[in-house]
Amino acid sequence: MTDAITAERAVPEPLLSAGAVYDGTSRGGAIASARAFTSDFLAAAPIVLPGPVAEERVELAKLVVSELVTNAIRHTAGPCRLLLELGRDSLEISVFDQEAAAPVPRGHDPRRIGQHGVEIVVAVCESLTVEPTPEGKRVRARLSLLPEYADTANPPDRRSR
Repeated sequence: MTDAITAERAVPEPLLSAGAVYDGTSRGGAIASARAFTSDFLAAAPIVLPGPVAEERVELAKLVVSELVTNAIRHTAGPCRLLLELGRDSLEISVFDQEAAAPVPRGHDPRRIGQHGVEIVVAVCESLTVEPTPEGKRVRARLSLLPEYADTANPPDRRSR
């Protein structure tokens, strides 16, 4: 008997993908750069999609990227890598860092200042997963790009259809 470990993609092969590496030397600069990178990436979507991504979806993608890159820069050593993968109706946002420990979502507390990043990502994305990698972990969020969900903060899970 042979044991095998296979890695399956959460979505089919992306139509478009791009990545960038950020370090903590200029925290605000890295986060702003990651947001701009995301905006530019989604602006190129009409190359492979029937039309542009709705502005509300672009803003949500930038918010998710901000939260994930901020967590990686603040709470881990070394650089982090942002990977954006565009599917037909969703955007996968992955942030790789060198810390094995998963981010811990905290309970809702309106008195707490800051530390709401994971809560925000869970609220606006279809899914959020943390996967171990040989160098640390991958935090992967899937955001729907479908126009019918552009005005909702929590689109339904499309995998169950």
